[in-house]
Amino acid sequence: MSEIIKAILVDDEESARNILSSLLKIYENIEVVDTCEDVKSAVESIKKYKPDVVFLDIEMPNYSGLELITFFDEVDFDIVFVTAYNHFAIKAFEISAFDYLLKPIELGRLDFAIKNLTEKHKRDTDALNYQILKESLNQKTIQKMVVPHMGQQRALQLNDIVAIEANEAYSVIYEVGGARYTVSKNLKHFDNLLSDNNEFFRVHKSWIVNYSHIKQYSYTENTITLSNNIEAKISKYKKAEFDEWFQRM
Repeated sequence: MSEIIKAILVDDEESARNILSSLLKIYENIEVVDTCEDVKSAVESIKKYKPDVVFLDIEMPNYSGLELITFFDEVDFDIVFVTAYNHFAIKAFEISAFDYLLKPIELGRLDFAIKNLTEKHKRDTDALNYQILKESLNQKTIQKMVVPHMGQQRALQLNDIVAIEANEAYSVIYEVGGARYTVSKNLKHFDNLLSDNNEFFRVHKSWIVNYSHIKQYSYTENTITLSNNIEAKISKYKKAEFDEWFQRM
């Protein structure tokens, strides 16, 4: 049997707590040790039960769920956000490398979150991710992306990303100044994350480029030269759309 993962549910709505508690009974390796109606009671419960994961609502009275980590010197539990937030906030969760469940909760998404918890059980949580998430939600704009690098998390300014290149199931992120990061996500993942940012355009099945770093565009050769002398190809299927975007920008 899998190792038991202790969970605490935090939501100001009793019905929401009951629904999630009932859904989690499906999973033999999840034990709900407590349910809480606000952040202050959750802080006491976390100190008492020392859970592995907290399923956390964001919009609650007195303290937002985002304030939870400010009550701890060290966060040694995972957080799965449970929210009715909109499309923008979903991007904020994903770009900050956080799991989330949308209300009403879909079993498929819950399965995905539980799978991640099982694989990453006892993972150390990096406060950097929370800071970026809070900035994105508070400012209503996404300016940074969290990427894993050499066992740690790095926060990259989107403006500093020159391009992202596909490398089979991985992606290589090129940063201005010459740094590069190989990430275990395919290019479609980043295409989805950056779909609301007009500065980025997927010019080829293997390339996403940042308009701010385009130095030269060869219309005849279908190539783009970017900062750091990076050269990206433009797909013939994307050329007309790219030309329109390029002129518009």
